[in-house]
Amino acid sequence: MSAAEELRRLIVGQQVSQAVCVAAELGVADLLVSGPRTSEELARATRTDVDALYRLLRALASIGILHEEEGCRFGLAELGEPLRSDASDSVAAIAVHVGRPYVRAAWSALTESVRTGENAFRHVHGTSIWEYRASRPEDNAIFDRYIAANTRRGTHALLEVYDFGRFRSIVDVGGGNGSFLTALRVRHPSIHGILFDQEHVVHDLELGEGIEVAAGSFFDAVPGGADAYVLKWILHDWENEQALAILRTVRSSGGRVLVIERLVGPPNEGPEAKFADLNMLVGPGGRERTLDEYEALLAAAAYRLVDATPSSAGLFVLEGEPSSH
Repeated sequence: MSAAEELRRLIVGQQVSQAVCVAAELGVADLLVSGPRTSEELARATRTDVDALYRLLRALASIGILHEEEGCRFGLAELGEPLRSDASDSVAAIAVHVGRPYVRAAWSALTESVRTGENAFRHVHGTSIWEYRASRPEDNAIFDRYIAANTRRGTHALLEVYDFGRFRSIVDVGGGNGSFLTALRVRHPSIHGILFDQEHVVHDLELGEGIEVAAGSFFDAVPGGADAYVLKWILHDWENEQALAILRTVRSSGGRVLVIERLVGPPNEGPEAKFADLNMLVGPGGRERTLDEYEALLAAAAYRLVDATPSSAGLFVLEGEPSSH
């Protein structure tokens, strides 16, 4: 493939992405679990236009997500299996979130962010991404499922490389629906967990024995007295001033901090972290960081970086212990 053809493939990649997201939103993969079905049957089940749906399905079949058979029948190909909502490695929730119009609209303003350095989401929607979702329960629920799917993707890898069980008590700061803490408790039942997030996130959560639920803002205070405080995919949502404020709030608790994030790698490597960094510019308004940048943030909050443990999921556990400075 020539350089021009390869570049063209990348340029039109948004079309592929949106087609996959629409299939996830319609639940096409779940409808094909028991075997191939015709596009007409699928159109009835999804309440869509039969011709338009067929055109979507054949496009997905052309890239190996579905398999088209005679008579306009479609089955799941191996590549499409993770679009099932019940797959162990399901990406369905991720696809549904990424395909939401408000998310796509923010990405359309990337040029504005690059020109001004300002947040694209606020430019398009006139509010922060957090305020936007807090007032829209459907989008917030979709986002929570997206975070849970990403958590499942990385949790096993993290548990394999880092010994969370050496702590008696752990607070998951900004822990969403508690899926990470729940997985920790399955692996280490002796841990006493506290899920801490905003009131609208945790108000009706019950996570079972060994896990408390507390509401509040990590800019104000966190539950005190725990051995360790997890900040998983939290600091990257914020610029340095706000990230430092969060760390200082956690520092007042006296425990260790476990920052779980991607790390930006050296030049010409690691596209996942670097495109995730663009996503921070577009969406929440934060940034991905290098190890040196995280070490400097921790030091400014009176922590000493004592370990940086890599995992197969591309996430690192950065352990900071309280220092005198």
